[in-house]
Amino acid sequence: MTTDATGSVEIQGALVRMRRLTGLPVAFGGLVEAGRGQVRISELSGTATPALRALAVASGNGLGGRAVALARPCAVADYSSSPQISHEYDAPVAAEGLRSMLAVPVVVRRRVRGVLYGALRSAQPLGDRTLSLAMEAARDVEQALVVQEEVRGLIAVAARTEPDRDPAGGAAVEQVRQAHAALRALAPRITDPVLRAELLDACELLASGTSAEDVRLAPRELDVLACLAAGATNAAAAERLGLRPETVKSYLRSAMRRLGAHTRGEAVASARRAGLLP
Repeated sequence: MTTDATGSVEIQGALVRMRRLTGLPVAFGGLVEAGRGQVRISELSGTATPALRALAVASGNGLGGRAVALARPCAVADYSSSPQISHEYDAPVAAEGLRSMLAVPVVVRRRVRGVLYGALRSAQPLGDRTLSLAMEAARDVEQALVVQEEVRGLIAVAARTEPDRDPAGGAAVEQVRQAHAALRALAPRITDPVLRAELLDACELLASGTSAEDVRLAPRELDVLACLAAGATNAAAAERLGLRPETVKSYLRSAMRRLGAHTRGEAVASARRAGLLP
């Protein structure tokens, strides 16, 4: 299997952040290929040659392979002469002119999913601060991958849920409403436009209804109503959406005004009649 294209987007963003935070001139990385135990270097930042592109790094080999095998950061002051690593990849590293290097694993649910590298073109020790900042960039990728897994799991639930088999208010309908609320809450956290579009399409599928009412709500107004429809309080909705409680109340008031509702219950009911909520 090949690496996940969505994850590669996150890797590229992390490499740019890592270079900015650490001052390292070169960064590169990639994801572990499922079922193959190797990292495929897919993203480069600051490189001068294509020598490292598409390089397959086996677990245990070289600096990155060592980081994968140990599931912890590794660093060397001079790659070509270091006795701490094996040297299967000396040629592409030398072609790029790299000397001092670090490798930080991306670990999701105790499984290594990728590696971020940072490097200098001179031989010198990399300090603890540089390594810590590189680890921060890896944590950003880890969090993004966790969110993406949650999204895909919710989309799968939505795809196999058939609310028509259950009376309104039954278990299947409630499951749809919970999935819809969770997907709406996750959408703003997705940086990859393809995955975000897939998520929002699933939201529309869950909320699909036929109505002659022409009601339009802003995305955040709909996010708030989706949480409330799933039984959340204003405070719980604020926590789930990453908003302040006062902001949730403001969005709710605006949605109620657009829907011609006087209570939150009426607003939810109106949104369902308009086909905006499941």
